[in-house]
Amino acid sequence: MMIHPSYQDLMNVVNEDVEPGEQPVVQSRYSIVMATAKRARQLVSGEEPLISGSEGKKPLSVAVEELYEGKVKIVGDDE
Repeated sequence: MMIHPSYQDLMNVVNEDVEPGEQPVVQSRYSIVMATAKRARQLVSGEEPLISGSEGKKPLSVAVEELYEGKVKIVGDDE
């Protein structure tokens, strides 16, 4: 089964603001999976989706779209 966007697409979006020479925010699929799972749990707990057209979609799908559209950011432990 293919997911869209792909892990690589998500990693590119999350890391697009990183300056050359800086450490990427996300370096592995694991970070993407953990971030989207955390956001999906927030949605299940009642937080409002940050994208339009999310009615009827599963929380994980909404979380992936939010990340891909830049509505949700992944920050390091020190931020």
